[in-house]
Amino acid sequence: MKTSLKIEELLMFIFGIYLFSGLDFNWWWFVALILTPDIGMLGYLLDTKTGAIIYNLFHHKAIAISVYFIGVIIGNDIIKLIGIILFSHACFDRVFGYGLKYFDNFKNTHLGPIGK
Repeated sequence: MKTSLKIEELLMFIFGIYLFSGLDFNWWWFVALILTPDIGMLGYLLDTKTGAIIYNLFHHKAIAISVYFIGVIIGNDIIKLIGIILFSHACFDRVFGYGLKYFDNFKNTHLGPIGK
């Protein structure tokens, strides 16, 4: 993945931290929850297609942003927190080259193969 894309993802991750700072939660919540979207990997215990679908649900930025704005619209900080964590985690993953998964193999992502 190109350096400019990694920098862009890093800046979006920092933006997620900024959004989190606007919520009334202690900072340890961000640290404790930042890796929770990886629970989506459990779908790979069933098969690669199901795993990719579930993983991608937890790592898709449009879903994360939608969740955040639902929290904004209904005025619910917990839903905003969930959206921020999903968004920040996806950005953090992409800094390291982990993208959305294709159905054929966990290591085959929209950013290219993992491990190259």
